[in-house]
Amino acid sequence: MVVIRLSRGGSKGRPFFNIVVADKRVRRDGRFIERVGFYNPSARDGEEGLRVAQDRVSYWTGVGAQVSPTVERLLRTSQKALAAAPAAAA
Repeated sequence: MVVIRLSRGGSKGRPFFNIVVADKRVRRDGRFIERVGFYNPSARDGEEGLRVAQDRVSYWTGVGAQVSPTVERLLRTSQKALAAAPAAAA
């Protein structure tokens, strides 16, 4: 089974996560099929904390990939931010 999940990077005390498409049997930080974004929980004021390629995520879910609960929560927050951005610009 293919799953969309987080892969941890960064140093001790400064986590950084890649959002990857991987085989479920492969370890968390191991080999992956495609990197579809990143999440930086320790992003400061001007830094980008989350970037997701929505088109690639929708493709992979369309062909049967399962989304982990944490990535699903991050996707919901990114979609809310995208919906609020045009309203704030207008």
